[in-house]
Amino acid sequence: MQTAFTADQLRDPNIAESNTILRKCVHCGFCTATCPTYVLLGDELDSPRGRIYLIKNMLERGEAATAETVKHIDRCLSCLSCMTTCPSGVNYMHLIDNARVHVEKTYRRPLPERLLRALLAYVMPRPELFRSALAAARLGRPFAPLFGKLGFKPVEALLRLVPKASPAPEALGTPGTYPAEGPKRARVALLQGCVQSVIDPAINAAAIRLLNRNGVEVVVTAGEPCCGSLTHHMGKEEDSLARARRMVDQWTDADVDAVIITASGCGTTIKDYGFMLRLDPLYAEKSAAISKKSFDVTEYLAKLDLPEAQPPRPLHLAYHSACSMQHGQKIIREPKALLTRAGFKVSDVPEGHLCCGSAGTYNILQPEIARQLRDRKVGNIEKIAPDAIATGNIGCITQIGSGTAIPIMHTVELLDWAYGGPEPQALKGSGASH
Repeated sequence: MQTAFTADQLRDPNIAESNTILRKCVHCGFCTATCPTYVLLGDELDSPRGRIYLIKNMLERGEAATAETVKHIDRCLSCLSCMTTCPSGVNYMHLIDNARVHVEKTYRRPLPERLLRALLAYVMPRPELFRSALAAARLGRPFAPLFGKLGFKPVEALLRLVPKASPAPEALGTPGTYPAEGPKRARVALLQGCVQSVIDPAINAAAIRLLNRNGVEVVVTAGEPCCGSLTHHMGKEEDSLARARRMVDQWTDADVDAVIITASGCGTTIKDYGFMLRLDPLYAEKSAAISKKSFDVTEYLAKLDLPEAQPPRPLHLAYHSACSMQHGQKIIREPKALLTRAGFKVSDVPEGHLCCGSAGTYNILQPEIARQLRDRKVGNIEKIAPDAIATGNIGCITQIGSGTAIPIMHTVELLDWAYGGPEPQALKGSGASH
């Protein structure tokens, strides 16, 4: 693709990076076949190729984003399926990230939208505040349909996503050091996380138990719990980079062999810290070192060569590969291989490349598209009639779980159970547990 940035514009390293990405695009359109919003809406401007044109024009002109451009950029899930499909190596992730920052800086959204986005960006990365907000939101959950009828669709979607009950508290997962059992093979840091630590603390607890049993000491650092991914995808660059710096400092000071992440959406961002902080002379080297030794929990467990096992009960699992896992991190084989080795029957989901519609705050801010994608995903899962669903991202667990009665849980919870840990809470009381 030809571009027309001026020499002055190209002195901005972010514009220069966008220019390099744009010039790799050859207009082939392969990306349209695997883009969830194009598959649903059929609008060229809601495909990666269409958005690339919009972003090119917006950045070249150096003007404030228009309402039309923002509409189509906001509809992008950042699922990165297009990057898996693209034969030319277009780094759409960095391009859409730059576009979101430009939108955030130059576009004044309608007041209700501004307030909601500000609320989400402030509350969700702060676990204690988020926990209190969830308790309050549960009181409002019965009124979700009323908000929908009044035209407040995002508020309706938010309330419908609120868990009906608080999860059981977990002793494991709070800041501290969890010693290895037997000879110590490694020392790793585990991301505490923000939303996941509140909604489903059992995930990190399962990861700690499993790692400890296999000779790995686990450190959960105190201080910043959020990796910055949520605000990063909202274009709030200053907030996301500040969180990234704090995480880099904590993990560098912890002196660990690896950083383990149990939420694949966070993992995609953390593995990109080296790029995100490349222009910061104080953090460029440190952040690149952290990115290099960051692993999804299944990616790391695959290196430990776990023995064959047999779960307490045989289960047929549908494995939902989160977009951030398969497209963002290119982790495809490891989770399924681990589950199979642990004694589960594992099936892929039809149309597995298409997003479930979670995508961080997307299922709140774009509820109609998110609902259609969720229903399509659930329909494909139910076609294979599994006993349970395994996945590696808390957003997918919440999104898919809101549309089906089939129990859904994190892959590491199932692995922990198969290797001697407690039964996952989602299986208790379900038909799959008998």
